[in-house]
Formats: sequence, C-alpha cells, structure tokens
Amino acid sequence: MKIAVYPGTFDPITNGHVDIIKRSAKLFDKIIVTVAVNTQKIPLFNLTERAEMIHQVLKNEERIEVDQFDGLIAEYLKRVNASAMIRGLRAVSDFEYEFQMSLMNRKLNPDVETVFLTPAQEYIHLNSTIVKEVASFGGDVSEYVPDYVKAKLQEKFKK
Repeated sequence: MKIAVYPGTFDPITNGHVDIIKRSAKLFDKIIVTVAVNTQKIPLFNLTERAEMIHQVLKNEERIEVDQFDGLIAEYLKRVNASAMIRGLRAVSDFEYEFQMSLMNRKLNPDVETVFLTPAQEYIHLNSTIVKEVASFGGDVSEYVPDYVKAKLQEKFKK
C-alpha cells in the first residue's frame, strides 16, 4: 500500500488544501493529513480544533485519515510507513522553502519522496493567514474555505 502524508499547520484548512488532498488521493492508496505543531507560528485554532475541522471537511473521503504530530516529520513518516510526503506549491517563494525542507527530509529519511502539487488556479493566491485576516474583519471567505470552517472562523472572531 502506497501511503502519503500531507503535513501542515492547517490553521485553518482552506479549499486550496482540500484540492491538493483530493488530487493526492488519486495518486496514492492512502493519504494521512497530519496537523503539525509549528513553533514559528501562533495558531488561531488549537491542534485538536484544526484536526476536527479537517476530519469534518473530509469525513466522506475514503482512504484519507486525519492525525496530529509534534516533532520531526521525517520520524513521523517512518512511524506511519509512508513512501511519500505531499507539499503544496503556490509561488516561487514557496519553492525555495519547500526545496530546502525536501532536501533535509531526504537526508533524515531517504526512503520517502517529496511530491509537489500546485493547487487549482482559483486557489493559487490563497493561504490560511489571508483567510484569517479577511474573516477577522467580517469579510466573506465562502469561496476560500469549506462551510464548516467558515462557521468555525465566525465563532472565533465573535469572541
């Protein structure tokens, strides 16, 4: 069984993420979407909330699991017996960072390949930070996140 892991902060999951996940599922037998702790970021949603949002958004997708991890992704990939890691690329700036991370992960775990996918054109400009910014000011994020996530954003920003 070919297992791929799509790690990310997913704070929150966007339609761009969903697009990459669903397209990845066409390439692999199983996709594990894993919510990461990123010490460089202060998330709006806690780890459990982010994982629950992803689970709700993808609950009807067979062969897709949701998990959480804290630590080196190379170690997580070994633990779940993954043969590939999925990464999304939107712009040249993404490529530079992802290229460096890919090389380091290859050094730490040479049995795993990194597969880069670009999101559909309508999501190429999208990231979670932009979505949160728009939502924080009451803007409409309907075309950028699933309805469940939109409702969770509205709940967060009502407080």
